[in-house]
Amino acid sequence: MTLTVRNNFFRGGIVFVTLSVILIVVGGYFAFSAYPASVASASMRPWGVIQKIIENFAKPSAFVPFWTMLTAAGYSFFSMILIYYFFEKTQSPEIFFFGFFVISLSFEFARIMIPLNGVFPFPSMYLVSASRVLLFGRYFGLFSLFAASVYAAGLDVQRQQNVFFIIVLAALIISLNVPIDSLVWDSSLAMQNGYQTMFTMIDAGILIVSMLTFFISSYTRGSKSYITIGLGTFLVFAGRNILLNSDTWITPFPGLLILAAGTWLIASRLHREYLWL
Repeated sequence: MTLTVRNNFFRGGIVFVTLSVILIVVGGYFAFSAYPASVASASMRPWGVIQKIIENFAKPSAFVPFWTMLTAAGYSFFSMILIYYFFEKTQSPEIFFFGFFVISLSFEFARIMIPLNGVFPFPSMYLVSASRVLLFGRYFGLFSLFAASVYAAGLDVQRQQNVFFIIVLAALIISLNVPIDSLVWDSSLAMQNGYQTMFTMIDAGILIVSMLTFFISSYTRGSKSYITIGLGTFLVFAGRNILLNSDTWITPFPGLLILAAGTWLIASRLHREYLWL
């Protein structure tokens, strides 16, 4: 893939992220008053190790889901601007797929459909469709992070577009086939879907394999930068999960800090690794 083609993907991603931010802001304007009722109607708390620790002494806050959506989309916007600026003339197959991980957080706009439904009632089909968009974005991001680690291990750089379409197809297959209950959601405004335990194991497996692949790449390529990138992979995964599963004011800011720290470690080390190539 040429730099021109890759940069066109990034430009398209920046446009998409910008539209996501606008949609969250506009949707929030119309549905802001419905957030308390939507959170109060939640049947459960979101999953997460940190979430489980704090849920016994911290109750859900009505407007946290709105701010986590906006924060996730804002993170995508600013991170993609910086990635495009620093890598515009730097070829790196890993940053191509890490960029899609960053873009994937803008799909969180789909959670706004639940409070919007409280203001403008519409058929449950639209809620299910929004939940599938959310699932697609989350698994598209995870698969992109995994693909970045595979390219670090030496996958043929000429197949980036093919791998991209495989990732899209895999995320579509999951999002379109998972059963979703349009009447049940958690206090982060994510709808309940089937096979939760199985997908939790898949998430953990993707994280572990991605980290190990980066560590192995450090050995095979003789570069310590990939050890740092592997640690950054853990941080972006953990920060993403903490931020997106937040339903109290305790966790969003730490989640964002961890996510930003991991992003900086990955992007800065990749830029250093490819700067002179």
